[in-house]
Amino acid sequence: MQIVTERITPLEDMKKYPQELYYIGNKDLLKRPKVSIVGTRRPSNYTKQFTYSIAKSLANRGVCVVSGVAMGVDAIAHNGAKPENTIAVVANSLDIKYPAVNRSLIEEIEKKGLVLSQFKPTFKATPWSFVVRNEIVVALGDILIVTEADINSGSMRSVEFALRMGKKIFVLPHHIGESEGTNQLLENGLAEPIYNIETFSQKFGVIPSNNKIKKDDFFYFCQTSPTLDKAVAKFGSRVYEAELEGLIHIENGLINLV
Repeated sequence: MQIVTERITPLEDMKKYPQELYYIGNKDLLKRPKVSIVGTRRPSNYTKQFTYSIAKSLANRGVCVVSGVAMGVDAIAHNGAKPENTIAVVANSLDIKYPAVNRSLIEEIEKKGLVLSQFKPTFKATPWSFVVRNEIVVALGDILIVTEADINSGSMRSVEFALRMGKKIFVLPHHIGESEGTNQLLENGLAEPIYNIETFSQKFGVIPSNNKIKKDDFFYFCQTSPTLDKAVAKFGSRVYEAELEGLIHIENGLINLV
């Protein structure tokens, strides 16, 4: 367990920046494009299927999935993206593996992904620490996805954070009488529905047809279709080397993955 010493820009959107932030795992995941996924601890089979599919599709495009490693939607999102593509934010200290049912998942994320906490050793989760945890989850993501939620749920508290931070909110569409929290967001025009996972995920990049490209800072940068000038300023000759290798395509001054 170590302390994050540098300032994490997305957390500036929180009401109060964490005094200390502890971590186990790959801190470089904080530099990647990130999407927060939250939802009920008791998801329907429909929600389970499409939460997993959304997380997997995003991870295939180099997006890091952020969630709270709770039972239900959180765990499904982490598993869909695979531990190496996820950041788990916990409501307790890092020496405690909670919830116990997700212990193996938490340990896997510690090895391959990143686990964050702002609580000192021996701190056990409390109702208010879950609220703080939720705020960090929302702050880290570029957007928030809520795949299923009741009106008076913790996930809807996460929505409040997202609205205050000015982040876009996306939800799975549900039948009337189901997931009333997300349906209310749609009714009030506060969220956008995800009707097609591939179409949605393409907003965050493409799946490269050439598996030779290494998924590193250069890969994630190219996913944003940057200008050639910006890419050369940041990565120098590697840009032209990647073009010669057929890993990227330069057209009209813009870079795209092949």
